Amino acid sequence: MALERDPLSKRLNTSSSKRPDVSTDSLLDHVPLLSILSAQDRQRILPELSETRYGKDDFIFREGDPTEYFHIVKEGTVKCVKSTANGRECTLKMLMPGDLFCCDAAAFDGGCHPGTAQPMGNVSILRMHRKAYFDMLKRNPDAAMEVIKYLGNRLNEAQEKTKILALDRADQRLAALLADFGARNGIKETQGIRLPMRLTRQDMANMIGATTETVIRIMSRFKRARLVSGTANRLVILNLQQLKAFASG
Repeated sequence: MALERDPLSKRLNTSSSKRPDVSTDSLLDHVPLLSILSAQDRQRILPELSETRYGKDDFIFREGDPTEYFHIVKEGTVKCVKSTANGRECTLKMLMPGDLFCCDAAAFDGGCHPGTAQPMGNVSILRMHRKAYFDMLKRNPDAAMEVIKYLGNRLNEAQEKTKILALDRADQRLAALLADFGARNGIKETQGIRLPMRLTRQDMANMIGATTETVIRIMSRFKRARLVSGTANRLVILNLQQLKAFASG
């Protein structure tokens, strides 16, 4: 059975038999495919979760690996990237605590991972074998119907993202990206809302379908307008509402 990760990479600490703690149970409230479960089913699922820690140079799994597990970010930030035919990498999305990845739809149809999952620093990942989740759905038809609704919503989100990439300007797409990160996982500070991950200009360019040079120019404009401040290691949103308004045009 594949372990969905590079055998040469080093784990910081492996605790596959460790039962998730109370904080993990609380985290599941924010994971769509698990929050829809009844309290009884949640308790039956918890022992199926294992926790593993990874470092920045590790691979949680690679593009093309079989999707044997559902993965959930417990601590830290993970990026999912896809390689193009000419060897370039495109960042598909950034994942933060509570996010399920990569990709839940592939896990359902038994396909391979469409991208590679890489930690952006030290992370803690929860993992559950897909068979355990499917067994639960067989016992609970109501939960299975909620999963169908969830996957339908994900399809609508993908279609909306495609429309945004096709129609919105690059500066609007970047504003929407930063506003989403700030609203979901930003840390409130005196100066503004700090993003809890290292976000390079290249990462942003990959996610909005623009060149790095374009993102550099847009970020300079955002800084002059006092919408954001800082660097890749410490990016702060100074005015979240104004950034959202700019994104909506």
